[in-house]
Amino acid sequence: MAGHNKWSKVKHIKARVDAVKGRVFSKCAHEIALAARAGGGDPAANARLRAAIENAKAVSMPKDNIERAIRKGTGELGGDAIQEVSYEGYGPAGIAFIIEIATDNLNRSAADIRSIFTKNGGSVATPGSVSYQFDRKGEIRLPGGAISEASLIEAAIEAGADDVLPGDDEHVILTAPNELGTVANTLRGIGLVVSSEKMVSIARNPSVVDDAAIARQVLKLHDQLDDYADTVNVFTNFEVADEILDQLA
Repeated sequence: MAGHNKWSKVKHIKARVDAVKGRVFSKCAHEIALAARAGGGDPAANARLRAAIENAKAVSMPKDNIERAIRKGTGELGGDAIQEVSYEGYGPAGIAFIIEIATDNLNRSAADIRSIFTKNGGSVATPGSVSYQFDRKGEIRLPGGAISEASLIEAAIEAGADDVLPGDDEHVILTAPNELGTVANTLRGIGLVVSSEKMVSIARNPSVVDDAAIARQVLKLHDQLDDYADTVNVFTNFEVADEILDQLA
């Protein structure tokens, strides 16, 4: 899982930029609306919604925004219902992508995603042709420094986690999909702050990009997919070699 940890660092840097630009609020709103649509607007009876709200609070999303997203999901605000859909595709050098979308217009989103891939040297793939290369996991993120590495690993494993990836800025804990809520709540119960709790897709065999030009193309495609207004999550199987990452930095 070392590759996942390296990519986590890249995403962590981008997350700080996203927060400044307000994109993180949009992603949180999408997830809250989807959770409310799927399981109702009561967080006490909807574990996914409860996690989505906790994620939104962790990035200081205003209460009014959270409540508006819930009403959007339950249909109280009118308009077309938000739907959840995933797209799969390949970028330059055969890099695999999975994009999770929340949209009220499937035709528009499909055309937009196809256009982004085409303009960046990639193509949309048929459902299932990419996703088999990924494992579905629960992912919990904790701020770094709150607990020692040894204590974190012990607490997480005892709570039922599959893997622990300690880091300087933040710690990442991976779980089986059905254990995500249980592990997160157990960690909260011992006083740890959970900054993010969600489902992720992790590449089984990461593809290392060791060419600067290809790395720039792939990162550009990733950023445009991630910045798309209806995007909730983007998952990919690429890693950038350390020496190339230093050049890009």
